[in-house]
Amino acid sequence: QLELVESGGGLVQPGGSLRLSCTASRGILDRYGLGWFRQAPGKEREGVSCISRTGGPIKYADSVKGRFSLSIDNAKNTMYLEMNDLKSEDTAVYYCAGALGPKLYWDADEYEYWGQGTQVTVSS
Repeated sequence: QLELVESGGGLVQPGGSLRLSCTASRGILDRYGLGWFRQAPGKEREGVSCISRTGGPIKYADSVKGRFSLSIDNAKNTMYLEMNDLKSEDTAVYYCAGALGPKLYWDADEYEYWGQGTQVTVSS
């Protein structure tokens, strides 16, 4: 069983930055594919960024490319999402997720483990 806890959300002005953290209950490198998802009110959950358990290429949603960056600190069992130049449309609850399989997974249904989510609100 893998437990995930997100933190770092909050209220930020447009153009601002936040760094989200996802801390796992056990080592994640070489064990789990990982992803960041978000869900805005009235919308479906969507992929933001993901990485396979081999640490290979990182995938980003077109809407966040060049602004968001996923990274992992395996010594801390923590995945980060650095978010810059935030826009109002980035407002959502952000979730991290873990998958047991070996691939790069973009579909939320392919993830077995989920955190509780952290709210990000971009507003002036």
